[in-house]
Amino acid sequence: MYCGSNPGAAAEYARAAKAVGVKLAQNDIRLVYGGGQVGLMGLVADACIDAGGEVYGVIPDFLHQKEIAHPRVQDMHIVTSMHERKLMMAEASDAFIAMPGGIGTMEELFEVWTWSQLGRHKKPVGVLNVSGYYDKLLGFIDHMTEEASCSTSTAPCWCGARPLKSCLRSSKPSSTPA
Repeated sequence: MYCGSNPGAAAEYARAAKAVGVKLAQNDIRLVYGGGQVGLMGLVADACIDAGGEVYGVIPDFLHQKEIAHPRVQDMHIVTSMHERKLMMAEASDAFIAMPGGIGTMEELFEVWTWSQLGRHKKPVGVLNVSGYYDKLLGFIDHMTEEASCSTSTAPCWCGARPLKSCLRSSKPSSTPA
């Protein structure tokens, strides 16, 4: 799960984050995320934990030192760098979903999408388009596809109004990102 370390401007983002955490727990899907207790990522983790779900956090030491690490996550991994964090999260995940977030969320989303395009994994990659947050990005992705700069076969699953479960379709990873 990739999402903001801030709650965002719209209340819908927080509601969606909480709903996602609950849905993950209800469907016995482990939340793999960046380990923070702040913003949307903290809300997703809190909701998942409160609903009895399993949460796996990965946080770099420099953020852990700033006391941003979520204290209720029992399966917390402290790593030395953001690169190590992203790799560990990718290896532990069966799918990737981005909710509203900032530049870090975009960077993480595009990296796992790139790994998919390069054949490094066959895991689902998608966004949860809460309240049209990703509409402009979706338009740009369409433009890239039309201009043949982007393959439709590796385009992420854009989950707008569709149920979260359709975004998390079953997929066995075929390889580990490098």
